[in-house]
Amino acid sequence: MFSILRPYIFSLDPEVAHDLAIKSLKANFLPKSLFSVDNEEILETKLFNKKLPNPIGLAAGFDKSAEVYNSLFKFGFGFIEVGTVTPKRQLGNPKPRIFRLEKDQALINRLGFNNHGSEVIFKRISDNQPDGFLGINIGPNKETKNKEEDYFTCLSRLSKHASYVTINISSPNTEGLRNFHNQEELKKLLNGLNQIRKEKKIKQPIAIKISPDIAYDEIGQIVDLVKSQKIQGIIVSNTTDNNREDLSDIKKNEAGGLSGQPLKDISTNLIKKFYKETKGKVEIIGVGGIDSGKSAFEKITAGANAIQLYTGMVYKGPSIVKEIKKELILILKKEKLKNIGDAVGINA
Repeated sequence: MFSILRPYIFSLDPEVAHDLAIKSLKANFLPKSLFSVDNEEILETKLFNKKLPNPIGLAAGFDKSAEVYNSLFKFGFGFIEVGTVTPKRQLGNPKPRIFRLEKDQALINRLGFNNHGSEVIFKRISDNQPDGFLGINIGPNKETKNKEEDYFTCLSRLSKHASYVTINISSPNTEGLRNFHNQEELKKLLNGLNQIRKEKKIKQPIAIKISPDIAYDEIGQIVDLVKSQKIQGIIVSNTTDNNREDLSDIKKNEAGGLSGQPLKDISTNLIKKFYKETKGKVEIIGVGGIDSGKSAFEKITAGANAIQLYTGMVYKGPSIVKEIKKELILILKKEKLKNIGDAVGINA
C-alpha cells in the first residue's frame, strides 16, 4: 500500500505528510496481525532489564507529543520513544523546517523541539497507558533561562509513565544544547538529575542521547561520567549538522540535523568505540541509517543492545519493521546464532 501511496505522499511538504500520518494513526485501524512475523522469539531481548519482543525501536521525533504510540506499537516495534518533550508547549522553528534529500535517502530537520508541553503529555499518557515499552525523550525550552532546571522539571513530571527517560543533549537545533557534552557541564547535569531521582524516588532508567559530531577523544570522558553517575544507557546518536560534502541532493546545505543513510557508518563506528569503552556495562541504543535487517545487524554487532529508526520508515513505510525482523531472523539462522542477544558486540 505504501509503495502505491508514496508518490502522492512525497508530493506533499514533508511536515504536511507527517501531520497526515499522525492523523491517520489516531484512527488506529490497522490490525497488529498485519505486521507479525514467524519465529520472532529468536529476536526477544532485554533492554534496561525488561524483556522486549525484539530490539527494534522507533526513535524520538516521530511521535513528538505522544499522540499515537499505541498505534505505532502495532507496526511491530519492540519499543517506542516519544518526544522530545519540553516543560512548556513549544511551536518550534519557522517553517519550512523538514527537507527530504531523496537522492541521499536522508532528511534534514530544524524543527526545534515542537511539542505540546510536559503537562499535556503527562495527562495524555496517563489517560492512554502504553501497550509496550515506552521511552520519553526530554529537553529544555528554547527561551529558558536555565536548561538544567527544564530537564529536572520534565524528569520529575514524566518519569511515572516512562519505561525509561532519555536526556537529549544533542539536538543541533537548540542553541547551546550540545554544550552539555563538555565534561563539567555534563557532570553538573547528571548530578542534578540523580538528586531529583533520589528525592522523588524515581526508579526508571536514564539514557543520554549524544551527538555524532563529538571527537573520539571525548568518548572516554563521557563513558567515565555515565558510569560514575550510574546512568544506564547511551543513545548513539542524534542527527549531524556536519557531513554534507558527499551528498548529492540540492537541499544538502539546508540548516538542521541530517539523518538517514549518510549517518549510517558514522553512528556505527561511534557505537563500536562506545562499546569498547563501556565494556558492555552500559546499554547502547544504536541509531542512524537503519532501513534493513543488514543495517540493523551491523549496529547490533557493533555493540548496540537495541536499535532505533525514523528516516528509514519515512522512505520505506510502516512495513519496514516487519521486513527488518524477517531479514534479521534469516541472518541469525545463517550465522547460527540462537538469539539476537548473542550478536551484541561480536564485531566491535
